[in-house]
Amino acid sequence: MRGWPDRAEANLLLEEWTKNRNLRKHGYAVEAAMRAYAARFGEDVEKWGVVGLVHDFDYERYPDLKDHPFKGLEYLREQGYPEELILGVAAHAEHTGVARESLLQKTIFAVDELTGLIIAVALVRPSKKLADVDVRSVLNKWKSKAFAAGVNREEIEQGARELGVPLQEHIGMVIAAMQGISDVLGL
Repeated sequence: MRGWPDRAEANLLLEEWTKNRNLRKHGYAVEAAMRAYAARFGEDVEKWGVVGLVHDFDYERYPDLKDHPFKGLEYLREQGYPEELILGVAAHAEHTGVARESLLQKTIFAVDELTGLIIAVALVRPSKKLADVDVRSVLNKWKSKAFAAGVNREEIEQGARELGVPLQEHIGMVIAAMQGISDVLGL
């Protein structure tokens, strides 16, 4: 059984499995949100960041929901990663059937879809910068079901409820976390 990977090891795993820069950036965005929530809740920022970073590491190889994230989870188990990490990764996707029992599991579910919506909002801003995204701009786009149609807004709402964080506060927290790495995200 290997120990919990540090960020460098987790990033190597992401880079080995994910060549698409935008998919990597999604991992970085979720990592930032997970780190912010870990700090808020007094949890292990490094552990939570790693879960965010690698949650979709297998998606490029296995984009079909019958395989993702199951193939990645299988690989993590074969490599001897801790079950807490594996269950954290599994919890990001509703279709895995993994019960979100821990705060880490609830948080990965809550932030995953939201990061995608925030990036989409940034990309339609004239500046294409996260600095110009705020809660109001996200909520304005939220109402348009055609905008970022692949983002499941019900899952974002459910995730915020499971965390016990009001939706607007949740959105603001994730925006701030992503703004903190805007240079990495290219936004």
